[in-house]
Amino acid sequence: MLPIVGIPPTVAEGMAPHREVFCRDAGFEHIQRYVSGLLLSPNKTLQGIYGQLVFTEGESVSRRAMHQAVFEAGWSVEALMASHRAQVSQAYQGRGRAVISLDWTLANHDYSEQIYGTKRMYNYVEKRTTTHQTVMTAAIANPHRVDGIIVDLQSPNYQKEELVYLNATVTSHYTEMAAARARLEELLHYHQHRLAYRKRTEIAVEMVRQLEAEGHFPNADYAFDNGVLNRPLTELIEQSGKHWVSELERSRHILWQDQWQRVDQVALELRTAHPESFRP
Repeated sequence: MLPIVGIPPTVAEGMAPHREVFCRDAGFEHIQRYVSGLLLSPNKTLQGIYGQLVFTEGESVSRRAMHQAVFEAGWSVEALMASHRAQVSQAYQGRGRAVISLDWTLANHDYSEQIYGTKRMYNYVEKRTTTHQTVMTAAIANPHRVDGIIVDLQSPNYQKEELVYLNATVTSHYTEMAAARARLEELLHYHQHRLAYRKRTEIAVEMVRQLEAEGHFPNADYAFDNGVLNRPLTELIEQSGKHWVSELERSRHILWQDQWQRVDQVALELRTAHPESFRP
């Protein structure tokens, strides 16, 4: 693999609109090198990327400085994504109908349980137990292009394990203030984690609320599968004056015209009898 001797023009051009998100010029240069390495280096670790970079004679940049600029410089990932959406939206103005897709997937990390948001549990996609993150995504597409506009991690839910621990260590009284204080901290942490945990459906609602508040894609409707389908989500989309499309299991029963009917029977009736069956 050839060494990386500079920032590719495509990366420099794509990163330029986001300069204000980062604190210092030196830090922004490190970020551009890091993005270049993610695209070009076969080893995607920070060490691998740094090892492939070639600096001009007399220029000395430590790996510690790169790590500090990438991970510790205080820039906001939310601000970066908001800047990204603002730039992306320009490519969708006057380019035909656009649709925002909401989805989720499992990102496997078989060799590390220390990565943020990972949990070892059964992966129904691969039909085995894996260490993975649950990743929520939003992407916009028209007939010409597709762009990711939101990515969010669902924090693992350890409420069952924490509750088992709390029940196993319960005691009727405490003779020392330190022990009582430690127990109170455990209970508060459990309560904090319980309040902070968000279901996939809740994250999807937050994503749509954020997109509609920013207003970068005023004419884009929504599509998603039944993994995130829920009433608050559809009501929020409709209140924004937009359409949505999703799916239901064909064997599911729904209350239709005061009768419980299978979804496939209702679908057949809509296709044949509803006046708006073939609305674009």
